Amino acid sequence: MLEFLIPNNIVCHAVEAMLFASIACSVLGVIITQLKISSIGFTMAHAAFAGAACGMFFGFNPGISAIAASILIALLIGPLSDRAKMPEDTILGVLFGMLMAVAVFFIAYMQYMGKGFNANSLLFGDVISLYREEIYALALISLAAVIFVIIFYKEISAIIFDKKIAEAAGIRVKPIYYALLFMIAFSVSLSLNIVGGLLLYVWLITPAAIAYQFMFDVKGLFIMAPIVASVISVSGAVAGLEYSLPVGPLTAVMFSVIFVIAVIFSRKRKISYRKI
Repeated sequence: MLEFLIPNNIVCHAVEAMLFASIACSVLGVIITQLKISSIGFTMAHAAFAGAACGMFFGFNPGISAIAASILIALLIGPLSDRAKMPEDTILGVLFGMLMAVAVFFIAYMQYMGKGFNANSLLFGDVISLYREEIYALALISLAAVIFVIIFYKEISAIIFDKKIAEAAGIRVKPIYYALLFMIAFSVSLSLNIVGGLLLYVWLITPAAIAYQFMFDVKGLFIMAPIVASVISVSGAVAGLEYSLPVGPLTAVMFSVIFVIAVIFSRKRKISYRKI
């Protein structure tokens, strides 16, 4: 898609993958952070991680296994929190622990059995070994996330303001919530090979956290978070390939550094000081 700008195919594919993954994750991350359900981020990320590990163990396609596991968790989150009569964060914490245990078990067992399994691509991502179909799928889910926000912006804003008031106003909260879960499931599954299961949470949460330091409304967050994520992700991909550094971990570090700088120079921080 970007071959006319970047003639090197390896660099071009890496930039495209990081760009589309960052757009999808950051747009959905704004909703996650504003609803204060950021634990969904790491639960879904590790669902994809566990699914890919199980797929490799049983000889299935790890990408399809990751998507299946993420969708299964998306289907379970709502009913589990309702029937267990427990807070959603508690349910997510339990699921996170279970999924991490499953992933580590299968990875450790394959290494113990001497199957020659290398978990680095699952843990930290590998932008060099991507197929063109994976990039197209990422482009599609990033477009779907943007369209979802545009179409349901008013409903999403109302739910972010107050879920109960939104329900009282006649907004169908559950369908929008489940649509969000399914898009997160597809986004993290397709991004797994790019940034790795241990780092996916950074792409979901940090761009929105950086944008929050400077934006005062939800619309501003939806605009700034993807821009921030895209610039950092593309810069990380180019720098990583140029200097032979691991792209996923390098970009995650860049996100962390930019977040610290954003907090230091935050407009909201300055306003709070003036009030004091």
